[in-house]
Amino acid sequence: MKALITGGTGFVGSNIVEVFAHGHGADVLVPTHSFTPVDADYRHEPCDLTDAGAVAAMVQRFRPDVIVHTAILNDFARIYREREVSWNSYVGATRCLVEAANSVDAKMIFVSTDWVFDGTQSGAVETTPPNPVNLYGVMKMAGELVVSEGAADGAVARISGVNGIHRARPSVPRAQDRGFGYFVASIVDSLRAGTPFRVWESDDINMIATPSLATESAEMMWRIADLDRTGTFHCCGRDSVSRRGLALATCDAFGLDPDQLAFGPPDPDDAPGVPIPYDTSLDATATAAALDYELPSLSALLAKFRLEYER
Repeated sequence: MKALITGGTGFVGSNIVEVFAHGHGADVLVPTHSFTPVDADYRHEPCDLTDAGAVAAMVQRFRPDVIVHTAILNDFARIYREREVSWNSYVGATRCLVEAANSVDAKMIFVSTDWVFDGTQSGAVETTPPNPVNLYGVMKMAGELVVSEGAADGAVARISGVNGIHRARPSVPRAQDRGFGYFVASIVDSLRAGTPFRVWESDDINMIATPSLATESAEMMWRIADLDRTGTFHCCGRDSVSRRGLALATCDAFGLDPDQLAFGPPDPDDAPGVPIPYDTSLDATATAAALDYELPSLSALLAKFRLEYER
């Protein structure tokens, strides 16, 4: 299989590259923009994903069987500050890739998020109508529509509370944010260094989710491509959990002292300033059936993450 993976130097994308290229032997091409990987054992080339001509030319040269689109403008403040740039980076780039995928009969997999929901739709299923409360969620929802309505062979892969190892960079870009990303690694890094960790708890941040492990989500995306499935999929684990619950489960899985955890609101400087969905838990039962995939429990995800982390 030939796979073009956008955002392949990012957190989620680097794990998709790992699973597709090294786990399944796919021939991978990664378009790059602001960051160029060093000593990468896959093909990569610079490309502006908002330039329809450049995207079309790249896709015609490579002729992928599947395009997995994970690239985003990963700057929450800039999304609001530069609305037109943000829209082009999210929705415009997705449209360019859909048109290019159609031109070579490639499957188009769009990586979306649990933040397309408003935080009150607990246990949302794949067919639950989205209702985002912030601009990031709106643009992801718009991308889903571009793919579902425009791709000849399209799929939406929603991920939730993603944790794992950033395989393209030596350290993660942040320790804790208003979502669940990087949360587990941040706790482990801190407690193993002997530094107490304060788990944020507040009504205005994402407090409940259905955690994913990036490599497990990537494996589910591989199955979407390999089994030629279309539609919307929830590429996450089986169990929903609160931030507190995930922090305590992390201590148990990694053999850490839970007494080194504290709980409280974010610092004022870390306040989101925009609406954040409170409960973005997902139900992935239909996805598991469609992909013939056993959803991992939270403890199984954390056990696998520990193996990855300690390697």
